[in-house]
Amino acid sequence: MSVPVQGARRYEWRLAIVEDHMLQRKRTEELVAAQPGLRVIWSGETLTDFTAWVADVPEPQRPHLLVLDLMVERGPSADPVMVREVTRSGIKVLVLSAMASPELVRKVLRAGIGGIAGKRDSEEDIVAAIWTVLGRGQWLTPELASVIAGDADRPRLSDQEERALVLYASGLTLDAVASALGVKKDTAKKYLSRVKAKYATAGRPVSTKLELNTVAQQDGYLDPPSRA
Repeated sequence: MSVPVQGARRYEWRLAIVEDHMLQRKRTEELVAAQPGLRVIWSGETLTDFTAWVADVPEPQRPHLLVLDLMVERGPSADPVMVREVTRSGIKVLVLSAMASPELVRKVLRAGIGGIAGKRDSEEDIVAAIWTVLGRGQWLTPELASVIAGDADRPRLSDQEERALVLYASGLTLDAVASALGVKKDTAKKYLSRVKAKYATAGRPVSTKLELNTVAQQDGYLDPPSRA
């Protein structure tokens, strides 16, 4: 459920948050609220909810920055076309996501976002990323930049194959992956079989969920475990 966040202050940057996990969304709200000069004016689960809300908001009251969860566990990923519409409206976008499909990231970068941070980044880095993007800068770690640039050893996966890999490797069951993709269980299984076949062809055979998790981290589809 999407709710406006109350509590106005003067002379502050206005932020909106799109995050499907309630606890993560609340923590991001708290992190922003703790920074002098920042205020969350809207918080919700999907980019579609945000765009529907902001369409009715007068321009002087719109957020300066949208903190966007790019790829969620259930439901469609953020639509790059919709992201471009947001950036063209003058709202800056910072992606804050644990699932980083390289192809999807490349698409939203072309849509004009200001930067990308990982959910396992330190809170200090996330705050720095927010201020950097608000200041018209770009935030992109060297590690993520190298992943996005491309890797000859990484198989080329279709959008559905990428999503199946990310969802399954992040811990979901095959039934849950199928539900999230909106397909039958057998279809989800075929996607994963194709992923395995492509990795085998690239000389990187994988068979278990643990091995899929490992290659997903290596190839930038998932954040590695926190070093903390």
